[in-house]
Amino acid sequence: MSSTIDATTTADAPVSKVKKSVALSGVIAGNSSVCTVGRTGNDLHYRGYDIVELAKKSTFEETAYLLIHGDLPTESQLKDYKKKLNMLRGIPAHVKAVLEQIPAAAHPMDVMRTSCAYLGTVLPEKDDQNIQGARDIIDRLIASFGSILLYWWHFSQNGRRIDMETDDDTVAGHFLHLLHGKKPSSLHERALNQSLILYAEHEFTASTFTARVISGTLSDVYSAVTGAIGALRGPKHGGANEAAHEIQRRYRNPDEAETDIMARVAR
Repeated sequence: MSSTIDATTTADAPVSKVKKSVALSGVIAGNSSVCTVGRTGNDLHYRGYDIVELAKKSTFEETAYLLIHGDLPTESQLKDYKKKLNMLRGIPAHVKAVLEQIPAAAHPMDVMRTSCAYLGTVLPEKDDQNIQGARDIIDRLIASFGSILLYWWHFSQNGRRIDMETDDDTVAGHFLHLLHGKKPSSLHERALNQSLILYAEHEFTASTFTARVISGTLSDVYSAVTGAIGALRGPKHGGANEAAHEIQRRYRNPDEAETDIMARVAR
């Protein structure tokens, strides 16, 4: 285009108007103190802490407290936080009734999405949307999502209304206890604990972006998390883990997997 042509000064051209401000105007999409990915290469940090060190030395409860409340808890704070999470494991009767209506063929992520949305009507966020109230909601979701999923699973598969109370000290232990009907081994509990730490936060994934957009409209926490679950459900995001699991099931041992992978690379 010729540099002598200026659409803003041409007599018969429409004059550009300043765009009206909307709810998301000025919202910064990419800056966060919660999590950083790849700042020094192949790394992941939660509030400045290396994810590798957290996975090795921390627990999921400590990591969750760090992400939600800003700092690693003291021994006393961790004890109180675990006690709080343990008290929030239960499911309201109205939510149980909804879970009992969800078909057995439903996808677990659909169960989580539906339950989160409905929980927001039973225990809604306060109108003032204060920060401590938001943190309390997130703590409740962390504590009860496992109970929700497994209550639906056992009821949909065999009609059992399982008891949500366990004496397990951790979110991982509670989940595995409800799943198998007995206390898990320390190895299994530790494995799930580390998995929960590693998947707790990844800075700017599709689900995080979705949650930010929804919360940026001043919607409630439940809506933001429900939308994030919907994004995570997709095969190009969290659903990719299912595909990876199916690939792993092809092989009986690591040597068989390596042989097959190397053969595919050589083709």
